[in-house]
Amino acid sequence: MIFAGSAAIIFLVSCTAQHTPEYSYRIVHAFPHDPTAFTQGLEYKAGVFYESTGLKGHSTLRKVKPETGEIIQQATVPPEYFAEGITVLDHQILQLTWQSHVGFIYDQQAFHLLRTFTYPGEGWGLTNDGETVYMSDGTPQIRCWNAVTLEETKRFTVHDGSLAIENLNELEYIRGEIYANIWQTDRIARISPADGRVLGWIDLSGLLSMEDRLKNPDVLNGIAYDSLGDRLFVTGKLWPKLFEIRLVPKR
Repeated sequence: MIFAGSAAIIFLVSCTAQHTPEYSYRIVHAFPHDPTAFTQGLEYKAGVFYESTGLKGHSTLRKVKPETGEIIQQATVPPEYFAEGITVLDHQILQLTWQSHVGFIYDQQAFHLLRTFTYPGEGWGLTNDGETVYMSDGTPQIRCWNAVTLEETKRFTVHDGSLAIENLNELEYIRGEIYANIWQTDRIARISPADGRVLGWIDLSGLLSMEDRLKNPDVLNGIAYDSLGDRLFVTGKLWPKLFEIRLVPKR
């Protein structure tokens, strides 16, 4: 009986050890956010947010003042394009489009369009670690591009155990991990770029108040990280607020 009980305890510990960690959140600060912004990409650099907004005829690239939500600079994307994710790299901003197979490269300072580039399939999210650009396309795969040439070097499949994770959307590279919004959910996956394993799940349900929910927001989408201040920001499409949060491990 003692042996059987010990075996059961060992089995339970083994199962618990294999469970993917889960996190909730604590709101540190709520900032105003343009409720007409269909947020597709978000990044924080040098005290401002860079934001890509979508929908054909309404797509933009913006520089936004965090404290007030004021748009301090903006470039309009041609109306035939549905803008998607962005990433800031070497004083340039890369911006995807959804189904047009075309990306834009802007000067970070002036928002001048420098050139375009092409890629197969859909464009959803972008981030980078300085050497590699990571791109999502709505599937469980993340594409890896050379940061200079933007040529694809490999792909990896994001998975939690044996389960491939669909609908990877907006991306952010944070302390050696890739954070990814899962489209149409309140969840963010923390992903290993080495092998695609999900290292943790962040549950952001309840982030918007019931009052803000009455303003018809769309889904969670938008992750930004202040590497100097170690601050994590999240928002969503048509959300009236943008939040600085701290992660709290779930028991």
